[in-house]
Amino acid sequence: MSQDWDAGRLNSDLEGVAFDTLAVRAGQHRTPEGEHGDAMFLTSSYVFRTAADAAARFSGEVAGNVYSRYTNPTVRAFEERIAALEGAEQAVATATGMAAILSVVMSLCSAGDHILVSRSVFGSTISLFEKYFKRFGVEVDYVPLAELSGWDAAIKPNTKLLFVESPSNPLAELVDIAALAEIAHAKGALLVVDNCFCTPALQQPLTLGADIVVHSATKFIDGQGRCMGGVVAGRSELMKEIVGFLRTAGPTLSPFNAWIFLKGLETLNLRMRAHCASAQALAEWLEQQDGIEKVHYAGLRSHPQYELAQRQQRGFGAVVSFEVKGGKEGAWRFIDATRLISITANLGDSKTTITHPATTSHGRLAPQEREAAGIRDSLIRIAVGLEDVGDLQADLSRGLAAL
Repeated sequence: MSQDWDAGRLNSDLEGVAFDTLAVRAGQHRTPEGEHGDAMFLTSSYVFRTAADAAARFSGEVAGNVYSRYTNPTVRAFEERIAALEGAEQAVATATGMAAILSVVMSLCSAGDHILVSRSVFGSTISLFEKYFKRFGVEVDYVPLAELSGWDAAIKPNTKLLFVESPSNPLAELVDIAALAEIAHAKGALLVVDNCFCTPALQQPLTLGADIVVHSATKFIDGQGRCMGGVVAGRSELMKEIVGFLRTAGPTLSPFNAWIFLKGLETLNLRMRAHCASAQALAEWLEQQDGIEKVHYAGLRSHPQYELAQRQQRGFGAVVSFEVKGGKEGAWRFIDATRLISITANLGDSKTTITHPATTSHGRLAPQEREAAGIRDSLIRIAVGLEDVGDLQADLSRGLAAL
């Protein structure tokens, strides 16, 4: 049995199958050894049959592996599986989620281009745009995420990209992706959506009209806090540019990490359902507790975009943020009083995590930038894992008692 024949059979048999089947089977390429699991190709380079074969591979005349900086079978399997789950023509894997954002902008933008970014994004994302992209002549402006009229008014003739997180980190703000895509396309711009919080299990921005999706695979795609990676997905014509940047600059995903992510995708839908159920229960419980001033979770009817979340998502996610009485001191007392939940800024883990965004994930922002993004000193973020909900409530009760 040849490798090409078997790979083709595996992929053609997946036409029209459901999400859970794609998460387990898409992108699988068996070698002539006939392995049932996904193969791990831990090699930096590849051997060619002849000098002519090498020349044809390097020139692109003949498809095949060249060098693992940009062609590796394990990484390719992960890319193909993500593309299938997001409904994309192609996906490109990167070393981290931030490398995914870097690759998009470096591939598709030039000095003099303009990018609009939602104010409600991860702190390092703002730092990347502010400290580095601006240095190379890219104009950057910020718009309130949910205000469609603000996006429309802020687009300029040189606007190349609109970049959003929806839901946002950490306040779970949303934008109407389909409506924003129409605004962007009417002005000749591309819409990029960071889909990290939802994953394709809960939301597929490309089917809503977005042009590009980015992920920090480090989060829910892995699901157990094991390794780092990122991915970009969209139309092949756009991904071709990103592959070119990756080939030259090298912010590449390692084959081992790709293999870990392949395993994570197999349980993605199951995990996201469990995360969502526990997060919903905790958000509703927190909203009833003394000492809590406000809970930010799109699954609550009190959330201003509850109906939008129901329309464009298949679940409300695992991240719950809430504001406590007592400002920074109260927030720190609450966090320090917990015993079960991990104090760390990472999220998407099977273990629930808790952090103070103003001094961790968004700590490098200036005070006025945090204020504009709604990151108050009293804000706490939890990323709900897979533990028993009663045990998590008991631990959060320790925090409430400390207030």
